[in-house]
Amino acid sequence: MKNILFTLILLSLLTSCSNDIYDRSENYPILSPTNNDDLAGTWRPILLSAPDEFSLDAPVATTNAAFTRELNEIKSYQANITDEQKAIIKYWSAGSVLRWNEIMRTLVAKHNLPPYENADGTYPTPSASNPFANTPFPFSNPPYAARAYAYVSAAQYDALVATWYYKRLYNRVAPYVADTSLNVLVPKNGMPSYPSEDGVLAGVTVELLKLLFPTEIAYINGKAEEEKLYRIISGANVRSDVEAGITLGRKIATKYITRATGDGMGAAVGNQTIWTQLQTQTTATGETPWLSLDLPVRPPMLPLFGNVRSFLMSSSDVVASRPVPPPSTRSAQFATELAEVKKFSENATRKEMEIVTFWADGVGTYTPPGHWNAIAADAFVNQNYSEVRWARNMALLNLSLMDAAISCWDAKYFYFNPRPTQMDSSIKTLTGIPNFPAYVSGHSTFSGAAATVLSHIIPAKATEFKALAKDASNSRLFGAIHYRSDCEKGLLLGETVGGFAVRRAQIDGAE
Repeated sequence: MKNILFTLILLSLLTSCSNDIYDRSENYPILSPTNNDDLAGTWRPILLSAPDEFSLDAPVATTNAAFTRELNEIKSYQANITDEQKAIIKYWSAGSVLRWNEIMRTLVAKHNLPPYENADGTYPTPSASNPFANTPFPFSNPPYAARAYAYVSAAQYDALVATWYYKRLYNRVAPYVADTSLNVLVPKNGMPSYPSEDGVLAGVTVELLKLLFPTEIAYINGKAEEEKLYRIISGANVRSDVEAGITLGRKIATKYITRATGDGMGAAVGNQTIWTQLQTQTTATGETPWLSLDLPVRPPMLPLFGNVRSFLMSSSDVVASRPVPPPSTRSAQFATELAEVKKFSENATRKEMEIVTFWADGVGTYTPPGHWNAIAADAFVNQNYSEVRWARNMALLNLSLMDAAISCWDAKYFYFNPRPTQMDSSIKTLTGIPNFPAYVSGHSTFSGAAATVLSHIIPAKATEFKALAKDASNSRLFGAIHYRSDCEKGLLLGETVGGFAVRRAQIDGAE
């Protein structure tokens, strides 16, 4: 087990070292929205009390000498533009919500590495208070990743709603309107340019990512500087547009950071007393409790994540949505489901093995929530959304994925059900065995939620999204790490959680 884990970690590190965002294969087109969503400043924010909760000073007039100097800065850049700067413009002009999502997936994959054991056979716990320790923070496992995607996406959405509000309030024209001789290297959208949407996205995203991935601050700041430069060199914004956006984004980030520091994530890892209590409680019911199959035995992953504060669901909603109990480990149904798992482990078809591989999402990947972000990004590109609608849709998706993680982990540790290989050691899995209880399947819950939300956003692709969710769910059965009940009830739980996001979508003013 040690050698396998070390190999996986080494492969992941080698992959992440060459996984700079410019090396990614996605060659997305330049963002050119079919609808600017001019009234998005009236949409309902998620955490802000109102779009103007944080103030923004009025800009100087376009007739001011300071504005003229900013126009000249653009012209100076363009007169001496380099190939590297052209590459930056091409990259960021695909859309900043899209690109920051890609960057975040890269960070999640890089940090999705379980801690290696100490010499005494215990395991260290990554600490946010000492992120540069030998065991760096974070370990971006699926629940951590789901929460991270949610905070960033929700903050981006609120920041862009505020941006659209102030654009309409101050109505300062774009530099290419003020000076028609100015060369513009990206599509003109006709919107007011103050504050810059890219500026606000850089401001809010950087602050959240610094909290979530504190060892990556230099990399994150570098990406933000690229984005800032892109807007100025391209002629889309003058410097004061961008700086105002950054200021506004940082203000909004403070509210999200305050929430994140008090949402219960810090206590989610639990302690030995809690781990022992879970085993004792399950044994007392006559059932077989889950046990870690790692050697040496690894503490369970985030047993108290089910208590983390949700965005869309109350704690009572989480309990009310909890699935019915799994089949008793002493029942005939359990024996039947266990036998089915063994059959797949021995006789999986080539197609079933392909599904297992496609949905493995293990160590060194951007996790199941990240996989659904990638699916959503590919689907959204073809819709030509405005940046604010991109942000709104990614927020709905990722809030549902965070709540799916909370609800799934609540069920996992409430029932504390054993994995198939614990009950029958002759079962050989086709994918890695996660270090937490079986019921319900995380892949299934994430996928049920994602497919529900994405089907609402793009109804024409609902059949496709639901088929993907079914494959993701089945992959865990085909891979011999989950029972059928885990998968079926996980999908249903995910659909229930996704419904909370859909109901919010119906009243947020964007439809």
